[in-house]
Amino acid sequence: MIGALELGLLYGVMALGVYLTFRVLNFPDLTVDGSFTTGGATAASMIVLGFNPVLATAAGFGVGLIAGAITGLLHTKGKIDGLLAGILTMIGLWSINLRIMGTTKEGVAGTSNVPLLRADTVFTPIDNAGLGKSWWSVLIIFAGVFIVKLIVDWFLSTNLGLAVQATGDNGPMISSFGVSTDGTKILTLSLSNGLVGLCGALVAQYQGFADISMGVGLILIGLASVILGQAIFGQRFIWVATFAVIFGAVLYRMIIFLALKAGLDPNDMKLVTALLVIAALLLPRWGFLKKVPSLWSRGGKVVSAEDRDTALFDDSTPSTTENIKIDAANANAKG
Repeated sequence: MIGALELGLLYGVMALGVYLTFRVLNFPDLTVDGSFTTGGATAASMIVLGFNPVLATAAGFGVGLIAGAITGLLHTKGKIDGLLAGILTMIGLWSINLRIMGTTKEGVAGTSNVPLLRADTVFTPIDNAGLGKSWWSVLIIFAGVFIVKLIVDWFLSTNLGLAVQATGDNGPMISSFGVSTDGTKILTLSLSNGLVGLCGALVAQYQGFADISMGVGLILIGLASVILGQAIFGQRFIWVATFAVIFGAVLYRMIIFLALKAGLDPNDMKLVTALLVIAALLLPRWGFLKKVPSLWSRGGKVVSAEDRDTALFDDSTPSTTENIKIDAANANAKG
């Protein structure tokens, strides 16, 4: 269970990247299946070649930035459909990832696996301190992921971040104000895949190897994390939405852990993931999640969506304007 929690938190970094493209930018980016492996392959190869694990992890973030920028350029400057641009980059990265991992073996053009069993990683200090696979390690990983979340929250609250959000909501409108939507798209895709590459670097070090197939189907995991978390917590506020996707990533890993514990075949996990996404999409429309309290505050009180709608359209509830008039009348009477 501890391992599932740790892995879920690490995948929360990837979920934040998917959130930036699918929710904020409203862009169907499939680059993540390739950039995740690129980040893991780069970090693992650099560690095997003797580089510092922190530097290797940062390099995983950097190659993710480049992968996202390529997709952005194909879409904005090449006028290629966004979905197709992501697929083209993802396919190209497959061969590049083989070449990157091949640098660890002299005379080999490419290899599909890089082991890290005896190499030092960013998690080695935790293990050496005797805190590995414990609640302390969960807390340490959570603190690191939470810092990444705060950075994303800060970025989206800046003028540039607001321009990115506006690009996803209404591109033609924000471009009329002089904002370069091509620039905001390239930037967001770069940051998104940078986070995905960072996650790949961390996961490769956590599991002790990088593999060419480690990113296959990752976009479905990212979507499951985003949709599951926001189906429960909603996305009214940025800080809530980013927390929700991290929670969704942890929840997804826990569901997979419980499914395996119950005796399901590991080969069925992709089907389980697909069913989770379908359930997360349909339950808010049909089931009990309609009544889950949303973070919509009225007078400091959190109310459910059903109560909110009732309050908005109930004639017996005094409107804000009426309340102001009543307060003004009381003030005049006291005067």
